[in-house]
Amino acid sequence: MSGDGSESREPNGRDPNGRSKGAPTSESVINALPLPVLTIGADERILQCNHAAESFFDHSARLMQRRRLRDIIPFSSPIIALVAEVRRRRASVSEYRVELVQPRSGQERSVDVFATPLGDEGDAVVLMLQERTIADKMNRQLTHRGAARSMIALGAMLAHEIKNPLAGIRGAAQLLEQSGAEEDRLLTRLICDESDRIVRIVERMELFGDERPVERGPVNVHGVLDQVKRSAQSGFARHIRFVENYDPSLPPVLGNRDQLIQVILNLVKNAAEAIGADTVDGEITLSTAFRTGLRLQIPGSRERVSLPIEVAVRDNGPGVTAELLPDLFDPFVTTKSQGSGLGLALVAKIVGDHGGIVECDPVPRRTTFRLLLPMSSARDGRESVVEAE
Repeated sequence: MSGDGSESREPNGRDPNGRSKGAPTSESVINALPLPVLTIGADERILQCNHAAESFFDHSARLMQRRRLRDIIPFSSPIIALVAEVRRRRASVSEYRVELVQPRSGQERSVDVFATPLGDEGDAVVLMLQERTIADKMNRQLTHRGAARSMIALGAMLAHEIKNPLAGIRGAAQLLEQSGAEEDRLLTRLICDESDRIVRIVERMELFGDERPVERGPVNVHGVLDQVKRSAQSGFARHIRFVENYDPSLPPVLGNRDQLIQVILNLVKNAAEAIGADTVDGEITLSTAFRTGLRLQIPGSRERVSLPIEVAVRDNGPGVTAELLPDLFDPFVTTKSQGSGLGLALVAKIVGDHGGIVECDPVPRRTTFRLLLPMSSARDGRESVVEAE
């Protein structure tokens, strides 16, 4: 204290340790980073981790600091060797597209890994992970849109070249059916049924050729989900339990209500078929959330669009095989004996037309299809409001 009773102060507004008053600490800076960051000691023990690492590995910091790196990352992972190489070279090392399987959940993720020695702290290494999910979503979304565009020309051609001859074949089969013997009628009925099936496939493909502008506006996505749930529970999903996990403050989506119903109904139907009609504990979870930070640049312009609204459909079926996943949204890709393989391709097209992204997280017993969609705003930039439906 000074002689006049006032508190002594360090010059230039600094505290006794020489730091500027109000300046962020190194810990607060690390915790503010959106990427998982770990500090690994010489004995492979985890010395520190930020909030993003807690979320990524689904462990609290206190629990992780009682574990070694190989407890949260498989021993065979290249990340273990990467940390050892950093210690050996005393230099930063990076590796891209590393497949990381988390022992606790079994979830497989693709990450870019950056490792660097921690100054004079002995053999300590700082490890930073960047999940490739977002970058790969962009690449896959462009592929999905390219596949949809190719389907436009193919659908138009098939409509003209196939539907007319099929009508003639079906008509001839019907005439033969009227005058044929009983055993022949089975064959003519087969011809009619298969002709009808081909026509239905062609008609579904014609949907890809519809490039007319779609009227879009503010849509209450919870009203869409409720309608889809009611439709599913009265039909193909009557044996399945539905769980709702909604964000009640979610703003409206900029979209077309009918098309969004078509997309989500398709995803729910796929989830119900994956669970199976004989399953007694089938469960489908419908969830919504508001996510900030994801922005896409519109092709052909400099405008960037935010995709903060997440809509997810999760089922407890057997999941999607690794072989099928890269081509999941391509036309004619299906595991169903009676499926056309056009449902998810159409989902990708509609979501792409909305300027959004559709992605699949194929974890067994927890397969999630996730939509990221734009938010509706008024012309003056204010958030739009829609009445509950």
